[in-house]
Amino acid sequence: MNLRTIKPFYLNSKKEESNTAAQQDLVEKIQRLRQGKKAIILAHNYQRPEIQDIADFVGDSLELSLCATQTDAKIVVFCGVNFMAETAAILNPEKKVLIPDVNALCPMASMLPKELVKVYRRKYPEAKIVLYINSLAEAKAYCDAVCTSANAAEIVNRMESEVVLFGPDVNLAKYAQTKSDKKIIPIPQCGFCPVHKLFNKEGIMRLRQEYPDAEVMAHPECDPEVWGIANFIGSTSRMYREALTSEANRFIVATEIGLLHRLKKDRKDAVFIPAYDEAICVNMRLHTLEKVYLCLRDEKNEVKVPPKIASMAHKPIEFMLKTRETQR
Repeated sequence: MNLRTIKPFYLNSKKEESNTAAQQDLVEKIQRLRQGKKAIILAHNYQRPEIQDIADFVGDSLELSLCATQTDAKIVVFCGVNFMAETAAILNPEKKVLIPDVNALCPMASMLPKELVKVYRRKYPEAKIVLYINSLAEAKAYCDAVCTSANAAEIVNRMESEVVLFGPDVNLAKYAQTKSDKKIIPIPQCGFCPVHKLFNKEGIMRLRQEYPDAEVMAHPECDPEVWGIANFIGSTSRMYREALTSEANRFIVATEIGLLHRLKKDRKDAVFIPAYDEAICVNMRLHTLEKVYLCLRDEKNEVKVPPKIASMAHKPIEFMLKTRETQR
């Protein structure tokens, strides 16, 4: 054995201490900037733990955009992917919305550009179009209503047509179809979330054999075979609420592993097991403390939606928000 290849344990320890000190320094700088600039930091449930820990609000994309409307902040730093920051900008036109890394794009949202929405509109002129909030602003501008993974079926059922075009996630379209008598046509025919495609029935069944007392929670973006063995199907926010109120003490979670950080923080008596250890959205993880600091310091990477697109996209978003209000 070559002893020179062995690193003394205290070198690793010093490196960890250095990283921790550097992170703490960044956190303090961000705190000062946040107060001085009257800014808030929003973090999606899939963000890195250290980003979630410094955020003013942690949640799903719609929750975060609505949180911004309820504050008097002048600057919103949105730690999520592009369509989320766009929605925040549409709902908060008087605020400056920043995104730490402009490369944080959503692959699924990119599967449905506005041109494709227009093609389907011409092909099915009598149909209404419902788009998942996980879509680009330019696509939302040409739909009739926006939905979340929590209210997809309800929004579809409110449409005044027997045929509803739904995009961009085909699995969410299929899930809505299980709760609707309308004919739902996915647009595109193969839209999907790369992360939720990683989960499969066999892998979860193996975990279930190992942890027979665990409650399985799955996101509706997962394939139908995963819903079939889940105890609970819901959005990240609904999974979070389920974990806080369920009598179970162990959960197998089929969504991006970032959610587990929040679950473990707020339900310390429970055990949360990822349905797949490597279910990571690399685009979500592009944001770092340093990028948050630089974006806030320089007020760069502002998310701007063209006024015409913002105005057109606001209408279908408002339709959904009014639906939410009638439920309360």
